[in-house]
Amino acid sequence: MVHLELLYKPASINVQKPGGRLVVVSNRVPTPSAAPAAGGLAVALQAALKARGGLWFGWSGKTSEESGAAPQCRTVGSLTYAVCDLSRRDVEQFYCGFANRALWPICHYRLDLADLSECNAAAYFRVNEEFARQLQKLLRPDDTIWVHDYHFIPMARFLREMGCTNRIGFFHHIPWPSPDVASALPAYQRILRSFGAYDVVGFQTQSDADNFRDCIVNANAGRAAGGDWCEIDGRRTLVNAFPIGIDTEAFVKEARAAERNTTVKRTLASLGGHELVIGVDRLDYSKGLKHRMEAFATFLERSPQAARARVTMLQITPKSRSDVPEYARMQRELEEEAGRINGKHGDVDWTPLRYINKSMSHSALAGLYRMSKVGLVTPLRDGMNLVAKEYVAAQAPDNPGVLVLSQFAGAAQELKSALIVNPYDIEATAAAIARAFAMPLDERKERWNAMMTALRANSVYDWASRFLAALAGENEAGEFDKPMDQASIPEPAALDRLGVIGPTRRSPRLDPMPN
Repeated sequence: MVHLELLYKPASINVQKPGGRLVVVSNRVPTPSAAPAAGGLAVALQAALKARGGLWFGWSGKTSEESGAAPQCRTVGSLTYAVCDLSRRDVEQFYCGFANRALWPICHYRLDLADLSECNAAAYFRVNEEFARQLQKLLRPDDTIWVHDYHFIPMARFLREMGCTNRIGFFHHIPWPSPDVASALPAYQRILRSFGAYDVVGFQTQSDADNFRDCIVNANAGRAAGGDWCEIDGRRTLVNAFPIGIDTEAFVKEARAAERNTTVKRTLASLGGHELVIGVDRLDYSKGLKHRMEAFATFLERSPQAARARVTMLQITPKSRSDVPEYARMQRELEEEAGRINGKHGDVDWTPLRYINKSMSHSALAGLYRMSKVGLVTPLRDGMNLVAKEYVAAQAPDNPGVLVLSQFAGAAQELKSALIVNPYDIEATAAAIARAFAMPLDERKERWNAMMTALRANSVYDWASRFLAALAGENEAGEFDKPMDQASIPEPAALDRLGVIGPTRRSPRLDPMPN
């Protein structure tokens, strides 16, 4: 289980043990350049990679006529970037198909949007096997491998079948659902048992980790082996929560400096002294954008003084996955909703809802967060949501804004002093916005200080250090510890058959052991 006294003990990235390189695997790989990476996650991973010497491996983001070509490698200092192209068929079936139309919606509890295509499921495993084959050629015996996110769940299973005995960890950045939802996944058993090839599996929250263990037991894919351990096919895997953070101090500095940013100054001038509510989200149905717009409109209706004060909401929503039909339809719906709200509540000199479909620099976002009286972060389901943490870090200590945060975001487990809301409850969310505007300065400061304490104790560097420390740790001795060559790894054909069978009744032999 997560021990808060350890979670909130600051840490630095420990690169002393083990001695080999760190190999990071992710769907997208940042382009090497002299400029620092924009995202906190990329910054932390690059810091860990450079400190030990490392390899960052994944998809190039490009398509080619056929998959299977050798990776393109580029070395900058002690860090090598290695990327592979995908064929158009694999982009359609693996990336757009299984990853984003099966895994993504089901992990976000949207069974109604899931495409349960067996063809796409086959492509998911096929691409993972090909990427594992390409990665295996680049590995050294003492490398430590860290695989990221839902695109590459089976990666370690294929590496093990190819003889890889390295330490391999996996971090799942998005939610992991309860067994009744997760069991809708195509090839469910095969996916679950793929996790058994990892030494450490990390999730954003304890609830996600608990859901995963329940899935393993309920589907007869393995057993709980006491404490934070699961046994799958004769191997023990550590399963725990490792909540991700941001580069807190860097973002604080960026927000202070961003008051001079051109976009920030233009926005401030356009508001004419009126208050701002801000939301920043990638275009996705998990973000609850339409519910949020409706809540803001309800706030204006219930608070005539807000309309008189010309309170404005800025919703920044860069488009994503435009080639997936659900996203194109959602974009049209949000444009219509924004138009409806502005037509009903706006005036010739006031647009209540500014809906923007383009990306902004980190500097501009930091400045916009800082000038906003309310940060509205209300996803319907989110693994963590780093926007919530960035909004808090950006605030001015002497006059901080108020964070309104969904109870279904992983960040709500740490930022308990936010105004926590149920985003499906439009009236309650509107009331929380009104409360945020009416909140006295002393209360705003008290809430902000409590959240900043949590952010400073768990930065993205602490997150990386804790995960890598767990991955470097030796397995506890016990009856379930088996070296890889003694573990029972079903052949791929057998796992294919398991994927068709689906979940089975729990066996008494696989009931969880007492902690």
